[in-house]
Amino acid sequence: MTVSQISNVGLPLMKLVRWEGVPILRQLQLEEQLLRTSSENWCIINDGTKNPTIVMGISGISKCNTPTSRMGHVTTNGHKIGEKPAELLKLDRVLNDRIPVIRRFSGGGTVIVDHGTVFVSFICNKDAVSGLQPYPQPIMSWSSQLYALAFRGFGDFNLRENDYVFGDRKFGGNAQSITKNRWIHHTSFLWDYEVSNMAYLKHPARAPEYRMARDHLEFICRMKEYMPRSVFIDRTIEAVETRFSLRPVRLEAMEADLNPRFAHSTKLLTKQELEAAGFESHLKTTSLSLSL
Repeated sequence: MTVSQISNVGLPLMKLVRWEGVPILRQLQLEEQLLRTSSENWCIINDGTKNPTIVMGISGISKCNTPTSRMGHVTTNGHKIGEKPAELLKLDRVLNDRIPVIRRFSGGGTVIVDHGTVFVSFICNKDAVSGLQPYPQPIMSWSSQLYALAFRGFGDFNLRENDYVFGDRKFGGNAQSITKNRWIHHTSFLWDYEVSNMAYLKHPARAPEYRMARDHLEFICRMKEYMPRSVFIDRTIEAVETRFSLRPVRLEAMEADLNPRFAHSTKLLTKQELEAAGFESHLKTTSLSLSL
């Protein structure tokens, strides 16, 4: 038995799935299904997604079947409350350039992801981490302690409000969903980004205080300026191994155990839905202008 195996004795089991370039829509739908139907703990690492894609948190108001908590959003009486596409996106540019827009099952902010994004997700039973209360802030704090191990010696890592930062510049955005017995905490890490992609995003109405009205390019930073990509992934896995006994699983084996008829709430928004959102926003703006 190796030293690593000895040190993992007594730790809860977590299945580790490592991907490279899996489309973000596929990843989110698989994660949603694992959260809802699996009884196992999972760590999913996806190194990039091929095409630039905008990912939004739960938006609008609708009934939900299970209690859900999201960083930066409010849940009350089984309703999901969030923002709409026209409030977060420059829809004319999005539609003109045919940028896909996904509405995921968890909350959190709106991001644009591509090959420069590294995704890390934890899907856990509520009793997987001893002493951890299954609520947004305790989970957020637990995750930051884990990543502090991964980033030790690389930059001034901190948790600021709900973001991971080096100094006062964001490089990791988080989202969560918490059900009766399980939770997911997933993060989009900006190892690199295309400056032109920032033009699709509006300045959010509800921004963290530490942003101090900075635009996107002054607010975010590239992880590649602090550490190599492969080192980040390896050190993240090493950090997880201090909390869990990891068992590698291939994507194909994972999918074989899932019901192909599962109804996902994570979806790709249609062109018609985005156009309707833009039209509704235009009507509201016109109405407000006339009232003045």
